[in-house]
Amino acid sequence: MNKVKILLIAMLMATAANGWAQDGKSQFNPIDHAVISQTIAPDARAAGMGDVGAATDPDVNSQYWNPAKYPFCISRAGIALNYTPWLRQLVNDIDLAYLSGYYRIGDYSAISGSLRYFSLGEVYTGIGDDAMTVKPYEMSLDVAYSLMLSERFSIAAAIRWLYSDLRYDYSEDASPASAVAADLACYYNNYINIGQRECQLGLGLNISNIGSKITYFGDERSNFLPANMRLGASLMVPVDEYNRFTIAADANKLLVPTVPKQNEGESKEEYEQRVIDEYNNVSAISGIFKSFHDAPGGLKEELQEIQWSVGAEYVYHDQFTLRAGYHHQSENKGNLKYFTVGGGFRMNVFSLDVGYVIATAKSNPLDQTLRFTLAFDMDGIKDLFKR
Repeated sequence: MNKVKILLIAMLMATAANGWAQDGKSQFNPIDHAVISQTIAPDARAAGMGDVGAATDPDVNSQYWNPAKYPFCISRAGIALNYTPWLRQLVNDIDLAYLSGYYRIGDYSAISGSLRYFSLGEVYTGIGDDAMTVKPYEMSLDVAYSLMLSERFSIAAAIRWLYSDLRYDYSEDASPASAVAADLACYYNNYINIGQRECQLGLGLNISNIGSKITYFGDERSNFLPANMRLGASLMVPVDEYNRFTIAADANKLLVPTVPKQNEGESKEEYEQRVIDEYNNVSAISGIFKSFHDAPGGLKEELQEIQWSVGAEYVYHDQFTLRAGYHHQSENKGNLKYFTVGGGFRMNVFSLDVGYVIATAKSNPLDQTLRFTLAFDMDGIKDLFKR
């Protein structure tokens, strides 16, 4: 198992190093970026719906999906602890922990924040006197402010500090890396009539991790953060007084430029130098605009870079919830395809949610992944103590 973790760390570090040895003839051309753990959905509710969340009903974990939703929360404040054991079929100590919370200020704004910690457990390296135990990890801390501009529309801005220490040795050339990023988000919420039912329509946009590039190894090679644009829509349909049904969909695109492919007849040294000149020196902001038109395969490959998710949620009496969804990523861009299922139970004080991933593509590291969310409603706790 220790070898598995060393291999995983090596893969993450190789991705962070921008994939210098990419085969130009291969059709498999995933987008390379650092701090991969930032792309893992942290909570059970969204995970149970196929990883949708840009426009679904606001909840305590909206910080990751769309912080602009917080002013529409019914409760004054909330906090949630999320936990995801990762790759449990291979190892037993890789996990993701995510703490999030919010507080509404008056009726039109809110502040929120989250702490993410992705641990790769203990890794034993070296032989004899050189043997040591290392604990590679990645973490981030962010805060956001959201504001309603009208009864139907809100905006939000967040700032995030990211830290990545994936060292499996402590040589002078290996060092942890850090960066600062920001999110910009907006959310539209309105009620529309479909037949005799008043349904709730949600539209959301979140552009996240816009910030500085990150540098590993202590040299001049800089790596892009997983800047991302998420666009979503949802529709909540009430069946009767006790039952309601929600359908939602998200489209998701990494705003990271594609690494140039190796030209025919070009040596490895020439290719690496060209990548340094053409790719490594691209700024983070320029990379965002470049990401829309730089795919070697043209428009067809640009469209392959868009991941999409669909999900559904059934709620009974605001207490019991069932969820299902599907997430799709092109075979040439990572091949993360999976169905999800989930459920939840809610009381006045707390709620408990579970999500489960069923992969449809081989070698999916998220296959059979469970996610757990325990959330607390501060209004419910306050009412409990008043009794």
